[in-house]
Amino acid sequence: MRFFSDNAAPVCPQVLDAIARANTLDTAYDGDRWSAQLDGVFSDLFERAVRVLWVPSGTSANCLALAALCPPYGGVVCHREAHIQNDEAGAPAFYTHGATLILGEGPGAKLTPDAIRAAVAGIRADVHQVQPHAVSITNATEYGLSYTPEEVAAIGDLCRTRGWGLHMDGARFANAVARLGCSPAELTWRSGVDILSFGATKNGGALCDAIVVFNPEIVDGLAVQLRRAGQVWSKMRFASAQLLAYVENGLWLRMAHESNAVAARIAAGLAGIPGVSLIAPVEANELFVEAEPATLDALAADGFLFYRRSPTLGRFVCRFDCADTEAEALVAALRRHAPAPAQAAQ
Repeated sequence: MRFFSDNAAPVCPQVLDAIARANTLDTAYDGDRWSAQLDGVFSDLFERAVRVLWVPSGTSANCLALAALCPPYGGVVCHREAHIQNDEAGAPAFYTHGATLILGEGPGAKLTPDAIRAAVAGIRADVHQVQPHAVSITNATEYGLSYTPEEVAAIGDLCRTRGWGLHMDGARFANAVARLGCSPAELTWRSGVDILSFGATKNGGALCDAIVVFNPEIVDGLAVQLRRAGQVWSKMRFASAQLLAYVENGLWLRMAHESNAVAARIAAGLAGIPGVSLIAPVEANELFVEAEPATLDALAADGFLFYRRSPTLGRFVCRFDCADTEAEALVAALRRHAPAPAQAAQ
């Protein structure tokens, strides 16, 4: 019963078929017929001209995007719980050649304009302190919350006022869009986002994410940075083919709807279980379950794989191919291992 990560999901059949069809003699690097279509297809998806660059991971997408927005001597405001802060082993500083992360606060790993202002309030505008150049937000967040277009736009307005760039870590962008029912455009460039890390691997892709650039002023420099970072593929048709298949006919959103729906069903099933609670609303495909250590220990002993944030907090991530039987088994196991009502009340 694998709830540890949606990275554990298989590659969806449509993406595998697309990779197989691209396994033919063609031009090297990005001169192939699949790569030639990519900017146009994503421009249609986002309702404006965009540039799409291939990368093998969300970390490289995030950090190269930040390198396009922030100089080595600058700072990037992000949430204290952000993936770029806690889970990328200093990669933002590596790819930007030294930029600093400026940490903000907020429930559910969400930033607000006020939280951003508070994070930078003590920074003097002189040569002795790192100056902010960009903001990075994660959608869906590290606690599974979805920024609405209005929330993104409020941050975008602040960034424009301050002359900062705005990056969105969209490792689970599909889940956020599926949850909100808005267009990709509404959640990104129309709300002030300059550059998006567009996740695919967690949602049925195979070793490929993308950087979607809305601000044309940063494209050329970013393309060079990808080359310097060793991120340019010699057979890009295999990356392009899977990204094309991923977004074709709304496949990416259908798979995100599936994983979101499984998470929602589990959340509904947890209601009323003694000593078991959710620490954040379920707005994507992740659940953060607080329970007694003995309850989580028993789940692990039963063979459920999940990420232990602390002795009392487990993260459960639902895949696009997660079966109803897995969700039902998880709820049943939590009910079985939960403390008796009297114990939970204590």
